Amino acid sequence: MDTRFLGIPDLVETPAVAVVVDVMRAFTVAAWAFAQGAEKIVLAESLDEALALKARHPDWVAIKDGPPAPGFDTVNSPGLLRSIDLGGRTVVHKTTAGTVGALAVKEASLVLCAGFVVAEATARLLRTRRSDSVTFVVTGEDGRADEDLACAQYIARRAADDGTDAAEFLRRAASSRAAAELAEGVRQGVHPDDVALCLELDRFPFAMVATAEASLMVLRPHPLSSQPDEDPVR
Repeated sequence: MDTRFLGIPDLVETPAVAVVVDVMRAFTVAAWAFAQGAEKIVLAESLDEALALKARHPDWVAIKDGPPAPGFDTVNSPGLLRSIDLGGRTVVHKTTAGTVGALAVKEASLVLCAGFVVAEATARLLRTRRSDSVTFVVTGEDGRADEDLACAQYIARRAADDGTDAAEFLRRAASSRAAAELAEGVRQGVHPDDVALCLELDRFPFAMVATAEASLMVLRPHPLSSQPDEDPVR
């Protein structure tokens, strides 16, 4: 499998298969949303679009980066989200990097969104798919965020060799600037457990597949228990 690791600004062509990585915190939050019962997650292009979707669908749950804001139900924090019952709900999600990266590759035949919490499920789906080429979108810091790059490299290696150990990749993520900013309270809308929750390897037994549904980009869980020949491609 040929792999590339690109930042969002480096995406000059549509990849065939894309794995969009945002460890701290968009796709850790997305995984927690599914664990809390969410049916699907709509990836919003902008805060205005997220608010417009929420206005049209008052029962949807709107999530954003940063501090709480009018019109949004909660913020992009796994520590805060884990106490919210999302059974059967639709989530509208807008973040600074993760959702932007997913929307940047929305024309790809397969778009996976990932963090350490769904790493093995993501790698297994890539192994099942047997893709010749996979582009890993490192969303943070224009492709320089070490927590995202470490996670992307780990998933790529697990897809090729399921004996790869995670320890060094997790260490890099724990030492990243994002981890320090979350731990030190530099970022807003943070729970004290956020860093630890973002580094929980394989907490959830599903990958997350984003597909176009009407005019929206929608993320759904893809369980490990799915049949090996079940193809999530649109």
